[in-house]
Amino acid sequence: MEEKEVLVKVEWLSKKFCKDLKTSLWYGVKDLFTNFRGNKEERQLRVKEFWAVKDVSFELRRGECLGLIGHNGAGKSTLLKILNGLINPDAGKVTIKGRVGALIELGAGFNGILTGRENIYNNGAILGFSRKEINEKLDEIIDFAEIREFIDMPVQNYSSGMKVRLGFAIAAQMEPDVLIIDEVLAVGDLGFVLKCFKTIDTILPRTAIVFVSHSMPMVSRICTQIILLEKGKPKFHSQNVSQGIDLYYNSFLTNEDSDLVFTDHSLDLISASIKDFAKADSIYQIPWASDLVLKFLIRNKSLANIPFITLAIYDKEQRPVAEIIPEGQLLSEIEKGTETSVSLVIRKICLSKGVYNVTFTASEGYGYNTYYKIHKALTLQIVHDKQIWTPFLLDAKMVETNVNTILGNGE
Repeated sequence: MEEKEVLVKVEWLSKKFCKDLKTSLWYGVKDLFTNFRGNKEERQLRVKEFWAVKDVSFELRRGECLGLIGHNGAGKSTLLKILNGLINPDAGKVTIKGRVGALIELGAGFNGILTGRENIYNNGAILGFSRKEINEKLDEIIDFAEIREFIDMPVQNYSSGMKVRLGFAIAAQMEPDVLIIDEVLAVGDLGFVLKCFKTIDTILPRTAIVFVSHSMPMVSRICTQIILLEKGKPKFHSQNVSQGIDLYYNSFLTNEDSDLVFTDHSLDLISASIKDFAKADSIYQIPWASDLVLKFLIRNKSLANIPFITLAIYDKEQRPVAEIIPEGQLLSEIEKGTETSVSLVIRKICLSKGVYNVTFTASEGYGYNTYYKIHKALTLQIVHDKQIWTPFLLDAKMVETNVNTILGNGE
């Protein structure tokens, strides 16, 4: 099978910035004289400078999608701006073949005082399309963006969602050779995001895509290779997208954020644990489909009865994935100053592989009069050899397979 052509080639790309404006301007003046004298070369960092991007290299062929992931400030947006030609690198080289479409900032590339229709022609011209070619695509772009009623209104009056729809419609329907997409799709409503991904599936065989997102399900959905950036440097680069996403999630494990406690001071949660399982860096390691016994030790300050206990489970993106309302709770009387141990059993925890936080809530009854709530009472990591992007991996087995053989005539 013949390999497709390389559309994007990045070689040892680096870009530095200065933290101080006055110092940055002074360095700029010095660099002008240095470059004029023909002595331009990669320099070491000077006082107050830092590398926003450092030594990034990759190749992207037609039909491939590169996922750029990393925490805020990792250098993703800087790298995209270099690829789109908005800023120049301090070192390294970028080679891009063909037309480039970019969605790197909300409303970027739009002239606010022009109408949506006029901006379509402007953006199409920037991409290198003739007026005739744009005319042929105009109705498709307007229909895809779902803004025909507002197409002759100035873009400055558009909502953020309308700008995203129009920007993506122009970039996708004009079918550039290289498409650069930043986090802007997070602004769109779910229906439009699904339509965007369907369009990406359609154009990807003819396009090379660079995709930046904090949504790992989105990244796993379309990307064929991945780069994890950390402080501007590529920490991981591979076609093994799942492994890169694992490393991204693991970087949160040492993030000692607050436990986010609400209390009316009527009780305290002294401890929370999972029986018979070990912890690593304060995180319980749980094999998939294990039975769990969760134990909570409560100190009563002023309550007359044992509180009603509920749990909620959140993934690392803080999306709620499960609610636990234990049956058989006895809200019997308790004395002030006493300690009560509460144990909850979860049979066959079938959450898919990943890290989860357990929220503990004690209240008078289910859904009302909360006494105490802690967001990260427990943190657990479900261990499994398969990377699954749906919230649950259910325990199922193939019990029967029937193969029907269709015989030809005369057999």
